This record gives sequence, C-alpha cells and structure tokens, in this order.
Amino acid sequence: MVNGYMDTEIETLAEFDRVAARGSLGGYRIQSVNLLQRTFALLSVDTSSAVFLGCPMEPDAAVKVRADGALVFPPVPDLPFDPYRGLLYTADELYAALPQGYEATPDAQAYAWFQETKDDGDVFSSMLRSLHDDAVSDALDEHLAGARVVGVMGGHAMARGSAQYRGAAELGRTLSRSGVTVATGGGPGAMEAANLGAYLAPAPDEALPEALELLAKAPSFVPSVSDWARAAFAVRGRWPGGGDSVGIPTWFYGHEPPNAFAGHIAKYFANATREDGLLARCNAGVVFLPGAAGTVQEIFDNATLNYYESRGEPTPMVLVGRAHWTEHLPAWPLLRALAAGRPLESRIALVDSVDEVTAVLASMS
Repeated sequence: MVNGYMDTEIETLAEFDRVAARGSLGGYRIQSVNLLQRTFALLSVDTSSAVFLGCPMEPDAAVKVRADGALVFPPVPDLPFDPYRGLLYTADELYAALPQGYEATPDAQAYAWFQETKDDGDVFSSMLRSLHDDAVSDALDEHLAGARVVGVMGGHAMARGSAQYRGAAELGRTLSRSGVTVATGGGPGAMEAANLGAYLAPAPDEALPEALELLAKAPSFVPSVSDWARAAFAVRGRWPGGGDSVGIPTWFYGHEPPNAFAGHIAKYFANATREDGLLARCNAGVVFLPGAAGTVQEIFDNATLNYYESRGEPTPMVLVGRAHWTEHLPAWPLLRALAAGRPLESRIALVDSVDEVTAVLASMS
C-alpha cells in the first residue's frame, strides 16, 4: 500500500519479476521496463487490464497481452528521452557521454529536440512532452512521499568561488544535516550550491572548502558547459556517494544546464508545471537567496499559494539578504504588505545571512 491505496506501478525489472511470480499482472501499470527477455512470463501470467507503457517486448508477447485485454503503448523510436519513464533522472544519466562534450549528452539532445519541436504545431510532439512531464511528476511524488522538503531558490548567475556561492552551499549542508530534503530549481548558481552542500552533508566539514576550490576553476557554465560539468564530476569523484537532494530544472531554460549534485532530478519541458510543482512540494518552507526575475517570480508564486492557503496552512518563507530584498529588488515590503493581517504574516521572515535561516525555520515549525 502507498498513501492508502494499492501501488500498481512497476518501474523496474526486479519489481516485474516479483509481481509476475505471484501469477498475475492484472491491473498493473508497467512503465519503461525492457521485457524482451520476459516473453515466457508474459505468456504465462494473466495480464488482463494491465497497461504497458513503453515496454519493449517480443511480438508474440505483445499479441498475447493485447488478447488478454491489456493496453500496450509501444516505445517511441528515435526520441532522445523516454516519455513513459517511471523514475527520476540522475546526473549520470543526463550527462552520459560528457567525455565527448556536453553536446553529446542526453540532456543536450533532449534540449535540441525541444528547440526543434516546441513551435512546430505537431500534436504528437506536444503529447510526448505532456506524457513525459506527467510521468516525472508521478516519480517525484513517489520519491518525496513522507519527506519534509525545504526549497532553496536563488539566481543562476551566482558564480562558483564567490562568497554568496559558499554561503548557499553551507546552507544546503546545514539543512540536509538537520534531516530535511533540500529541493532546488536544479540549475547552476545558487541552486547548484545548495545541492552541493546537501551532497557533501555526510562528508567531513573540510570537504566543502576543498570542493569549492576545485569548482572555482570553472566558475560558470559560460562559455563551456562541458568544463563546468566536468569540474562537478571531479568533485563527485573525490567524494563519491554523497547525500541526496532534489533538483527540478527545465528544458524551457535549456541554456542553463542541470547541476550534477542533486541525487534525483525531475526535469520538465513545461516550465509552468515545473515552477508550480517545485514550490508545491516544499512543505517545510522555502528559502529565497538573492536572485533576479526568476527568484522574484518564485517569491510571489509561493506567496500566492500561502495567501489563499491553497495547500492548507501557509508554509515558511525566508528571504535572505536584507539590502537585496529591500533596496535592490524590494520584494520584502510588498510581501510584508500582502501578508498583513493574514496567517501568512507569521510565516515570513527577512534575515541578513544564511546563518540565521535554520533557526528561523525552526521557530516557524
């Protein structure tokens, strides 16, 4: 049972074998499992009312399961992503073939496909994007079930080697060590720094300054995504098996590559789905580091959910950087005015530095 209902999704070959051994796959949804070597099982067990999403299988097996009343959605050929995927991405998956350059990676190829098809008016392309994004949302919900999630938002331009980047990394490490799951927009800058901190949370304290020094050799994904990503994988190689966190990037902003430190990556084509889903899943609060238009948008997207209590009681919102949010981009005065007299008022805070964040979040919990 999962969240009170029977879990009928099969997303790995091991799960398939375990269920098939019971004698029936009836009613199950099998997502992107290669079944070419499971013809005997498919011919032997009941598959009535099953749904096979992108599962390669031998023709005899496909005929039999259809005769049972199963629905079979075949794999889509020549596509650089799997629209039926059952699991979240990993950095290793998105950056496969990085030694040949970023352009050879599945991430870059999916972005290229999106650029070619996003305005072509082809309903098939838009359907594939929608299927993919819905499958990713389902996988994200499964991964985060029962977790306390704190979001860390901030600008993509925050350079490795800067004091702000170091602060964001220290914040990610502190949050992760406190037992929450760190979630970010999954891209460079502040997002990468927070995921880096969570990745190094199990490591000794001295690992972080060493990692920051290694990363500073490639401070930005401009001009070379390849060099930027290779520096990240060098850090991962130096400290393998890091802590988990979540990154939620988008191919809509595909010029911003995903960072390699999020343990699980929910990458979307539709940015609106990504933005709303990211904020909605931050059930233990959101921290807003200095950023520009994207971060401002996230502040007020989150404020809207909290203002109308769309998810129940408002969740904490902590803005970091008093001068940034009161003078440079004065979002704080507007947020405070919006919250006045409502339950949201006690759930917002403005702090000077990342050192204050965990205590403020704890006071609001």
